[in-house]
Amino acid sequence: MRVVFQKTGRLVLVSALAISASASLSAQQDATEPNIVVNGTPIPDPATMPKGPEIKGIISARNDDRIKITTADGNSTVIAISEATKIKTSSGLFGGKSKLGTAALLNGLPVTVKTLQWSEGLLASHISFRKGDFKTANMIYNGTDQRFGEQAAATEALRGRMGDIDKYNIKGTTNVYFDTGKWALSAQAKDELCAAAAQADSTSNALLLVVGYTDSVGSEDYNQMLSERRANSVINHLQQKCRWAPYRMLTPTGMAESDPVADNSTEEGKAQNRRVAVNILVSKSVDGI
Repeated sequence: MRVVFQKTGRLVLVSALAISASASLSAQQDATEPNIVVNGTPIPDPATMPKGPEIKGIISARNDDRIKITTADGNSTVIAISEATKIKTSSGLFGGKSKLGTAALLNGLPVTVKTLQWSEGLLASHISFRKGDFKTANMIYNGTDQRFGEQAAATEALRGRMGDIDKYNIKGTTNVYFDTGKWALSAQAKDELCAAAAQADSTSNALLLVVGYTDSVGSEDYNQMLSERRANSVINHLQQKCRWAPYRMLTPTGMAESDPVADNSTEEGKAQNRRVAVNILVSKSVDGI
């Protein structure tokens, strides 16, 4: 944070012979009591801030003093954290000023965030999560994206892994489908996702790879965003409702209208392409162990 010092008055330079001792003392005192201008808007006293919404979801990104929470409907909210933010587990309290407190905010961790409203958006007053969820999130070695606004790089990484798909054995694939322009899960899709998670859980060393798709309606940028939101909706449901462990999940992403499974020139074909594929994978190096 850059701090700029501004004098309350204008300092006039004169020759050394004209500066008296009293003037020098006055200038020194003035220099020790400057106005301080801080880049950005300082966070006000939390006691004076109105309450904001309570947000439940998965930590999908972390950047310095901000976290991004992705909710079950696929929407994402960026929330500021400060030294006053209290971070609580089901069995204890980490002080907001402790390094351990903010270090506990790991990607893939399901959290409940109580917020306050200020001019820059939302500030977290309390963040809580289950102790068991923290233990599993702490084991994540290949989880959600660490960066804000860099989904393109994640997509390219996934394409690289898909190119090396022969390193995995595919044990099963479940597709769930969406209405045009939507990313909300239907009741049928929710049931099918938990069934897929149960199937994967019964498979030794299984990982899930979740990939979102769209039909050809809309621009490339819009379809990229839409496919990612669909993938996030599936990820959140798998982790929050089906209790799938985050560390058993490969990095999810959206592929927009790539890899259609049907003809986009027909309504039936478009309906089949508006999907998220949940793939059960087992590395060939451990398959059968």
